[in-house]
Order: sequence, then C-alpha cells, then structure tokens
Amino acid sequence: MKIEEEIKQTKFRNAHHKAMLNIFYTSGWLENKNKEFFLAYGLTPQQFNILRILRGQHPNKISGAEIKARMLDKNSDVSRLLDRLIVKKLAAKTPCPKDRRATNIAITENGLRLLSQLDKKMDQTDIKAMHLTSAEAIQLSNLLDKCRG
Repeated sequence: MKIEEEIKQTKFRNAHHKAMLNIFYTSGWLENKNKEFFLAYGLTPQQFNILRILRGQHPNKISGAEIKARMLDKNSDVSRLLDRLIVKKLAAKTPCPKDRRATNIAITENGLRLLSQLDKKMDQTDIKAMHLTSAEAIQLSNLLDKCRG
C-alpha cells in the first residue's frame, strides 16, 4: 500500500519529505513485525540484537560498553537487557581481569542454539515481510547507506 493511503495524506512539501515520512512509517511497521516475531521466542528485538553481537564475538567475551556501542537502538538500557538474558541463560557474565568494576559478557550454548533456530525462521520471514527481490533489497540498502552519507 502506498504511503499516501497508509497515512491518509496526499500532499507533501516535496519528494524528500515524502521519502522521509515513508522511511519513518516503514521503520515503525518493521519494528512491529519484529516485536511480534521475537515475542514467540520470549525475546525483544533489543535482546536479539545483543545476542547477535555476542555471537559475532564468540568465543570471545565483550564488555557492556562495547555492546552498547554496537547496538542498533542506541537508547537501549544494556545492563537491564543483559540481566534478562543472563536470567534466561542465553548469556553469561564474568568479572573483567583488568578492571574489577567491569564485567565481560559471552553468549552461552543455549543462546547459540536459539540464534540458530531464529536464523532459519528469519530468512523466510525477512523475504516475506520485505516484498523485494534480492536485487531490490541490495538497491534499497545502498540507498539507505547513501542517505546517512
């Protein structure tokens, strides 16, 4: 459905304004789709993002500050999210040998297994949700990179 129909607005200041609103609207739409998807696994999109970061570091550990720097949602409360992942036994925390006040985080085998399950489901979900060919998805990604200049 076109953005004009979705937000019931036909006039825009210019093409850039329309594109910006379309990006905001689509971002919210995708965020809601992700929330629904992850809810079935007892996760939030932010928790999934942390697990994805931890898997990228595996078998190494990473600090909470480094996780925060890599998060898609920069406003996330990483400490709270990590505590919940630890309770779910998807991540583990150990003291940092160089700084006793800091801790290092690693993904657990349970976390790796869960991500493996999610990977299989997400490939199909992403393709269905986006309604784009692979070439179109690449083009869209390149255009979004260009927007951030």
